[in-house]
Amino acid sequence: MSDWVPTTCMRCAVGCGHLQRGADIGNGIDVVRGDAAHPVNQGLACQRGVRESADPDGEWLTRPLVRREGELVSTTWDVALSEALQAFKGATDDGEVAVLGSGQQTNEAAYALGKLARGGFGTRYYDANTTLCMASAVTAYYQAFGSDAPPCSYDDIPEAEAHVVWGANPAAAHPVMFRWIRQAASADGVELLAVDPVETETAEAADAHVAPDPGQDLALARAVLARIVETDRVDEAFVAEATEGFDDLRAALPDSGAAAERAGVSTGDVARLADAFERDVLCYWGMGVNQHVQGTDIARALIDLCLATGNLRPGSGPFSLTGQANSMGTRVCSCKGTWPGHRPFQDPDERRTVAEAWDVPVERLPPDPGPGPVGIADALGDEVKVAYTVATNPVAGMPDASTARESLEDVFLVAQDAFRTETTDLADVVLPAATWGESEGTAMNMERTVSRVRAATEAPSGVWSDLRIVSTIGARLFPELFEDPDPDPETLFDEFAALTAGTDADMSGITYDRLDDLRAVRWPAPDADADAGYRYYDGDDGDRGYVPRDDDATAGADADADESWSFPTASGLASFSTACQGELPEPVDDEYPLTLTTARESAAYNTGVRSRDVDDLDPVVARIDPETVAASDAIRDGEVVVESRRDAIPAAVDPDPAVPEGLVWLPIHHPATNRVTIDALDPQSNEPNFKQCAVRLVAPTDEAAATTDEPVRADD
Repeated sequence: MSDWVPTTCMRCAVGCGHLQRGADIGNGIDVVRGDAAHPVNQGLACQRGVRESADPDGEWLTRPLVRREGELVSTTWDVALSEALQAFKGATDDGEVAVLGSGQQTNEAAYALGKLARGGFGTRYYDANTTLCMASAVTAYYQAFGSDAPPCSYDDIPEAEAHVVWGANPAAAHPVMFRWIRQAASADGVELLAVDPVETETAEAADAHVAPDPGQDLALARAVLARIVETDRVDEAFVAEATEGFDDLRAALPDSGAAAERAGVSTGDVARLADAFERDVLCYWGMGVNQHVQGTDIARALIDLCLATGNLRPGSGPFSLTGQANSMGTRVCSCKGTWPGHRPFQDPDERRTVAEAWDVPVERLPPDPGPGPVGIADALGDEVKVAYTVATNPVAGMPDASTARESLEDVFLVAQDAFRTETTDLADVVLPAATWGESEGTAMNMERTVSRVRAATEAPSGVWSDLRIVSTIGARLFPELFEDPDPDPETLFDEFAALTAGTDADMSGITYDRLDDLRAVRWPAPDADADAGYRYYDGDDGDRGYVPRDDDATAGADADADESWSFPTASGLASFSTACQGELPEPVDDEYPLTLTTARESAAYNTGVRSRDVDDLDPVVARIDPETVAASDAIRDGEVVVESRRDAIPAAVDPDPAVPEGLVWLPIHHPATNRVTIDALDPQSNEPNFKQCAVRLVAPTDEAAATTDEPVRADD
């Protein structure tokens, strides 16, 4: 019987420690369970993480593929790499290479890919998938605090007196974390509030559910802050000591009643939320906030609520819930929006530091971080002649996905993945990569904790690790940048950890040996003994542990003489924002009278590649409130076509009272969903507005899309 191997679950960003045991015969994982010795989850594990690690349902890629006469055929690694390298070389000589990475890679593979993209190809057209999910939260953190990542951690959950989950559904997306939240909220005097247009699993478990109209989160957040100001509950001492810009925000605030009306909620709902922020509150948010044309503004408004009420102490604070398993890792080490360690991308000194570390001319590094995935798709076939996708499925995951597919058809596409996807089906070269349980490296969870990812089984003989594939391509094209085509992951870890030294995301004190001993370490960790806690706050004698707020303190007198805060901003202060609710990019009208929203399901993984068959797809399930279903004459035998101005898709109808009237809910995991979403962007973060667009219901017999799996344009 094989030994248990400690590793990290790569299903979501909670970062649970797992124990995996490889199959005794052949390849694969036999058994998975939670690791009681891991400090993050202490043995807890969700069944989704266990099942999708041990027994995924997707179609495995086991051999390299190349396109011959329109068909993908098996080939050798030499042939596949030769064709990919020839395309990359031709593109760098005459145009650009676009690179799309993923939050599903290890830190080491993500770092190597960013090094190849930025230091080798020198391309602006690079993204690590974080722009599709976390960019608005990242931008908001930078604007408010001067650095990325939440100030709080899981240690704060049991200490909070209130938990506000805004535009997120951790009961479905982060089950182990939600167990901690729910357990903490079960204590006497502690409450859980959910803010979401839909009555999600999280809302069902909450003490109260506040349901704003779709896309009106900023109006609601401003209503809550206005109520706090109107009732004299601002922590004036904290605001004066640690922040700037509050007077401007106060002057820009709308009347709380008017803002509540715009948000579509009652003044009682606003009062309930304001009461929660008067206490030690953790405010969590997710894709319902980030994936919005004002996603950065909404995230800033939630941070503003925490700042105005002094909720920037242990046991409280603004906590963005990261989507993909290693999205935090890609933010720190992949060179997408910053250089390793969150070094500012356009700072000339930081650029020189990176160029010298990589031994490349500083002129090779691109001048800016690039346009994000939607901008990359727009450049395909024009500036960009070759695209390289790694552990991502843009044909299904991009907004207005049919247009994205057409753009990818215009370039030479190299797709690297563990499973067959809509993107690998479109590729000219397919490179099969190892998956969970077959790879070595590290990952970072949403609370900044680094832990090991280990292989419990050998990958099949025709499958290479992401790190080996990327490094082999790099060594063939840029030998000065990649000395070893198959490096030890520890070598890459040490390289990027050294590049973080002295930064706000310092990991130079973390080593594989330390992770072997402790299982996990939270950054900033600038030395071998450091393991960070709450950020920006110093209590008595610099203590970063939990310091309870004085129950007898009155509003405006909360800041203790022994407390202090420091932020990596020009002024050393945290910053408020002043934005208010704007218009949605595509409001409903007589022609398209319903609003579409998208969200996660409990049993599916990103675009579903681990939990579905590419060829044998059921129609997407549209959850629609029963009254809308009853009033529609387009629904035939439980089937309908959901049509936007971009495309039309067949759907099975699920009458669901949890969905408000006038809303159509589609899962993000089905490849048809994003054919109807809109590619409007948050101008500050470049993150797409996946959550609201206008749609209508069309009878299946009236639309060819109901009888075909091929994309059907709405204007055909």
